[in-house]
Amino acid sequence: MEVRPLTPAALADTLAERVHALPLPEGGRLRVAVDGAPAADPGGLAEAAAALLRLLGRPVVRVSAADYLRPASLRLEYGHQDADAYFDGWLDTNALFREVFDPLEPGGSGLVLPALWDARADRAVRALPVPLPPGGVLLLDGPLLLGRWLPLDLTVHLRLSPAALERRTPEDERWTLPAFARYEAETLPTDAADLVVRADDPRRPALVVG
Repeated sequence: MEVRPLTPAALADTLAERVHALPLPEGGRLRVAVDGAPAADPGGLAEAAAALLRLLGRPVVRVSAADYLRPASLRLEYGHQDADAYFDGWLDTNALFREVFDPLEPGGSGLVLPALWDARADRAVRALPVPLPPGGVLLLDGPLLLGRWLPLDLTVHLRLSPAALERRTPEDERWTLPAFARYEAETLPTDAADLVVRADDPRRPALVVG
C-alpha cells in the first residue's frame, strides 16, 4: 500500500481526472459520491472537483446529502442526539433514488432535483429539476453514504482517524461520533470505496494507492 501526500488542489485535480477518464455507463451519465464526516468537508472536495470537470467540458450537477434529510418528525423521532437514528434514519434514501438516481437510468428524464428538504427550516426546498445531459456527472457528497446500495460509478471516502474526527468535530456535534464508529465497524468504508483519502490534516490530504 502506498500513501501519496497531496495538496487539496492536487487532490481535486486527481479526482476530476479520474472521473473524466471513466467510461460512461449505460445511462450515459456518471454518478460519483464523495463520502466523509462533515469534519472532513466532503462538500469542499466535491465543489473543487466539479469546477475542474466543468473546465474539461463536462456538465456537472452537485447534490448534498444535507439537502436530502428526512423531515424532523421522522429524523428526530428518538431525540435530537440519537447516534443510531443519525446512522440509520436521517438520510432520505428513497427520495435520493426517486429524484436523483432514477432519472439518470437508461430511458430516464435526466432531470435531477438538486435539493429536496431544508432541514433547518424543516420544509421542502423550492428547487427546480436541473437537466444533466449525456456525458454529464452527478457529484453527491455527504456522510455515511456507502453501504446504501446507491448506484454509483465511483466512490471516494475521506477517512479521519478517530482522534482527528473527535478533534475536528464541533462540541455540539460530538454526539454523532458513535455513528461514525459504527460506520467504520459495519460498513468498512475504506474497503468499500474506490478511492480512499486520509484527511487528518486538511492542508495535506493523502491518497491511498493499492
